Amino acid sequence: MRPEVIGRMAQQQHSVVEQVVVSPPAPKAGTASYIGSGMSIVGNIKCNGLAQVFGRFEGELRASKLLIGNGAQVEGSVIAQDVTVCGRVKGTIRAVRVKLNDGGAVEGDIFHRSLSIDENSQFEGSSRRVENPIDASSSVYAKDPQKKDMQNPAPAPLPSIDSDLQRVEGWFARSCAQMS
Repeated sequence: MRPEVIGRMAQQQHSVVEQVVVSPPAPKAGTASYIGSGMSIVGNIKCNGLAQVFGRFEGELRASKLLIGNGAQVEGSVIAQDVTVCGRVKGTIRAVRVKLNDGGAVEGDIFHRSLSIDENSQFEGSSRRVENPIDASSSVYAKDPQKKDMQNPAPAPLPSIDSDLQRVEGWFARSCAQMS
């Protein structure tokens, strides 16, 4: 080969590499946001698309669609259209559709329109079906006026049991006297 041909080939290869470095591929529509298994985040996150959590998150997490992966730990508030739990959540979930996959665990309240719990999942808390679960005003406390009073409960008056107690004591004394 002639030296000038080799030189042109090297320049072409060099310019292709420069082109890739200068303009990295644009993200495709519908790609997911990730919290990797080695990551730990404290704060609030809002994601317009799919979010996938494989690490540890503490705070409020909002997404259109959310996957809490196997081994993930979320502590706080989760708000999304669709939530799939394969890891652990400690806190409140508000979603139109919630699915606890095999091995998923939730400790807290779930406000939902649709809830699915696989056989080997764990759920400790309360579940409430509401029309608009993403809206915070649809919580149990907003719809149940008695719950509002339960935050500062006044002691309920105890019924008078003096007469009942005297009657039982009298009966017991008579029974003991008859036995002797």
